[in-house]
Amino acid sequence: MATATGVTLAEYLATDYKPDREYVDGEVLERNVGQGTHSCTQTALGAWLYGQQKAHGMRTLTEQRVQVSAMHFRVPDLCVIRKEDFAEIIQRPPLLCIEILSPEDRWSRLQESIDDYLQFGVPEIWVIDPKDAKLWICTPAGGVRLAADNMLRWNDLTLELREILPE
Repeated sequence: MATATGVTLAEYLATDYKPDREYVDGEVLERNVGQGTHSCTQTALGAWLYGQQKAHGMRTLTEQRVQVSAMHFRVPDLCVIRKEDFAEIIQRPPLLCIEILSPEDRWSRLQESIDDYLQFGVPEIWVIDPKDAKLWICTPAGGVRLAADNMLRWNDLTLELREILPE
């Protein structure tokens, strides 16, 4: 995966990357862009969360820049924020960040993003592997754990992982 080093924060913020990229300490990092299975999973989960917005006073965002520290910008596949926290770049901790694995993703790189989210104050991160139908839940208190029942639970919302995976 390619990176660009020595990029100033101003250059990063002024550049429109397609697809968007992350920024960590002067490096612009490419993200693995999902193909069919990733895209279907992201769309289905995003649509389900979107349908919950009004009832829960939240907003669901896809591939949104989140400034997790002064020099770290992450782009989760999906994130859920308080409705009032909406901005062009999210600067308050989302309520939930979701990463959907692509075949090229490596856990070591994903762990860096998870650590950034947790240090920023994100209370929960989901990591979904649509290929193997697995779900990991990451929290500050519990670390990373495999959800043996594959149930997505957030606040009073519950959904079986298989319901959003392509058949």
